[in-house]
Formats: sequence, C-alpha cells, structure tokens
Amino acid sequence: MTQTITIGTRGSQLALWQAEYVRRCLNSHFPEIDVSLQIIKTTGDRIQNRSLVGLGKGVFTREIELALLDGTIDLAVHSMKDLPTKLPDGLCIGAIPSREDPRDVLVTASELSLEELPENAKIGTTSPRRRVQLTFLRPDLIVVGIRGNLDTRLRKLRETNLDGLILAAAGIKRLSGEEVITEYFEVHKMVPAAGQGALGIEIRENDGEVREFLRPINDGDTELAVATERAVLGRLGGGCQVPIGVHASIKDGELEIVGMVADLNGKQRVVAQDVGSSKQAVRIAERLATSLLSQGARELLSEEDNE
Repeated sequence: MTQTITIGTRGSQLALWQAEYVRRCLNSHFPEIDVSLQIIKTTGDRIQNRSLVGLGKGVFTREIELALLDGTIDLAVHSMKDLPTKLPDGLCIGAIPSREDPRDVLVTASELSLEELPENAKIGTTSPRRRVQLTFLRPDLIVVGIRGNLDTRLRKLRETNLDGLILAAAGIKRLSGEEVITEYFEVHKMVPAAGQGALGIEIRENDGEVREFLRPINDGDTELAVATERAVLGRLGGGCQVPIGVHASIKDGELEIVGMVADLNGKQRVVAQDVGSSKQAVRIAERLATSLLSQGARELLSEEDNE
C-alpha cells in the first residue's frame, strides 16, 4: 500500500492554503500516510506583466498536470474554476471537497457599497466576466485591470487610487477573513465562474489507490453542482474570450442553476435560469445551455470564433 502521497500545487498563498487543506483532510482519515507538497510554477505564475486573457484556462494547470502524468506527483489541487472542461487523456477529477462561498464580492477602502460609490469610481479586476457584469450594474464606473495574488491586490487597493476590487469570496475567506468584505453579490446579480469556490483534486485515471484515499473527502452535492456547471460550459463551447458565468446549487434534492453569457464590451448580456430535481442534472444543464444559445449566446460565441 502507498505510504506517501505527493500533492502538486502552485506556490501562491491561496494555492498553498488549498493544498494544505487537502493534506489535513487526508491526514485526518489516514494518519499513517506521509503527505507532502511539491510547488510547481505554471505559465500563469511566470507571466506577471500582461493580461492572461486569451491564453486559455490551462495557463494555471498545464505544468502541474504534466508532473501528474509523469508520476512526479500523485495528485494535484486546483481551484476548480481554473480547470478546462476537457482534461488531458489519462487524468480525471478524483474528488471535490465541500464548496466554500461561490459568490463574488466587493472590497472598498472606504467601506462604501457598490450603490454608494461615487460616479467614475475606479474598480480593479482582471476578469472579463466580472468586468462586463459590473458594467451592467454601474455603467459609470471605471474598471481597471489588476493582477497579482490576493495580498498584492489588497495592498494595491490601499496604496493606489483604486476605490475598490471585485474578488472571489472563497479566497478572501480562506486567507484574509470575511471582515475585509464590503458587499456580497448574490449569484443572480453577478453570476460566478463555473466551479468558483470549489477545489478540484486531479489524479491519474488508473490510480485506484489514490482515488480510494480521496473518497472520504469528496462532497456529493458539490461534485454534482460543479459537474452541472461544467456541462453547461462544455455545451456552450466558449473559450476564455467571451465572458461566461454559471452557478448551480443543490438543496433538499432540488437543483437550481443560473447562467450568463456576455460580449466583451458589456453591451449585450444573456441570462437564463432553471430548476428541477438533482436527479435530472444532465437534462437541466442541457436545457439551460439551449436557453442561453437561443436567446443570443450563440451569436456572441460565434463572434469569438471569428476573431
């Protein structure tokens, strides 16, 4: 039996927190196993002086997946929203632990809410999805691109002329504590990225032993909700250029889902919702994607293909 497990992770504070969380979970169930971390630098970590838009979701996962395939590591911990819907041959998701808060949040130095911010206030985000939805909520705001890990972004808020930041609630709660959050955006107001707030533990498909070790830390409802979100994403077939958001939640056997597709200029946005039994998740995902496409998302996605 395997007595050691090596977890591959990026080196950011948030990535290390996530990997440490999985290590603690494994050790709580299997204290006899030695679980270690190996930091792997990805393309996304190396590029610090320009936007990552257009480089694809694999920008934060590719090198880690190569290490998994060649046996250097035994599993990889990712932010689920960073994982492409199609994984490399030979790899699969071994577990998805219980999800943290999936919402986006506003952080302001002044503690003013989105509605209270003055006209032409400057808000920092690198996400096209957040930018276009923010534009629909407050067209007068000036959106500024900002890169860096969570601590870097919060420091820039304090040290520059930014009025606020749009960030993921999950990362803030895990690293900084929710007291820095000024306002939460409900998922129907600013639709999160597919998988936001969830961790994806990636393994080799043929590694049944590691899969068994992960079984106790998998959360069935989170797994199904995230799989439904990713099914919508896969059906839409959009790349990283067109802003897409999709969020599913399960409560008492009922699945509720909302999806959003917009153009990069924030002039067009299509939103659809659906609800039904969680046993019909595949059908609900298909219905939602079809609804989005029929309402205009098909044209928006076609524009991306033509660029």
